[in-house]
Amino acid sequence: MVYSSRGLALLLAFCIAFITTLFLSLFRSIDVSALLVAFVISFSVSYLLIFVVLEFLIFREINKVYKLVTKLKKKELSKLDKQKPSSLNPLKTINEDIFSFAELKQKEIDELKKIEAFRREFIADVSHELKTPIFAAQGFVHTLLDGAVNDKTVRTKFLKKAAKSLDGLDILVQDLLTLSHIETGQIKMHFESIDMYKLTEEVFEQFEEKGEKRSIRLRLEGAEHKAIVYADWQRISQVMTNLISNAIKHSFDDSDVVVSFDVSKKNVVTHVRDFGEGIPTEHQARIFERFYRVDKSRSREKGGTGLGLAIVKHILDGHNTRADVVSVPAKGSTFSFKLPRIKPDSADSGDKNDHHKNDH
Repeated sequence: MVYSSRGLALLLAFCIAFITTLFLSLFRSIDVSALLVAFVISFSVSYLLIFVVLEFLIFREINKVYKLVTKLKKKELSKLDKQKPSSLNPLKTINEDIFSFAELKQKEIDELKKIEAFRREFIADVSHELKTPIFAAQGFVHTLLDGAVNDKTVRTKFLKKAAKSLDGLDILVQDLLTLSHIETGQIKMHFESIDMYKLTEEVFEQFEEKGEKRSIRLRLEGAEHKAIVYADWQRISQVMTNLISNAIKHSFDDSDVVVSFDVSKKNVVTHVRDFGEGIPTEHQARIFERFYRVDKSRSREKGGTGLGLAIVKHILDGHNTRADVVSVPAKGSTFSFKLPRIKPDSADSGDKNDHHKNDH
């Protein structure tokens, strides 16, 4: 009782009233009834003033601090109520400081939980992706060691399959290293004037044979020498390679993969369109995550590491832009990204693109 605002107020008010009454009793002209009235008035006024001060300026704020500390111990920071700023009461200021600290810690906890969940998912995905080509190559090699090596036809066939699995493993490791280097800043962007039209022509050359096998036509639409942007040639070439490879992979046979450009005064928007299976709406927000596949079984049949679009996202982040996707199931998908346009300089850009073409 004593340790509540009411109990302390009663005790202090009684002491003040008692001392006041004793002091007044020293005056002989004051009778007992007057002393009694003085005691009651002194007690009442003292009690009200002390109770108000203790309850609203001290105990209430202390209780809030205590509740905050309790929630800090129980890690229930997400249930905190927003505090109103006050500069009149030092205890309230302390309460606000603790609240700010708790709010900051809650954000850190939430972020750590996300990172931990991502780490677990990433390790599981990497383990699974590495296991597939390793087990495949391991199976072919052990089959050969068990006696199949003596059969020339079987030997050649199994060695080719083992080599294909190991090539896939090498591509996966290289993609993981690329992603890691981009995220840690080890890969620096080298910005310059590049011609998106010519860059796309170079990428198309890499996929002509792959497209012809399925009767997929690679078409380039847009005004030549106008799609000049300020970007990193090598990284944007990697973006286009991944997007075009992805478009061919998910296109229907005997269809088109179309790259087009929307050129405005300030920007060039590059579109990569396929006419294929498309992406269901519920999956579109996650397709740029590492190893995320819409249809895991069919995606594995078509190859790929599951990191292509994640690499695209990180490279475009480094260019202060992003990739957008518009997709209709069974009709196809269009991936697009925007880069800053610069005034075309035919001579310089032509020399520069020829130089890069020789490098690649």
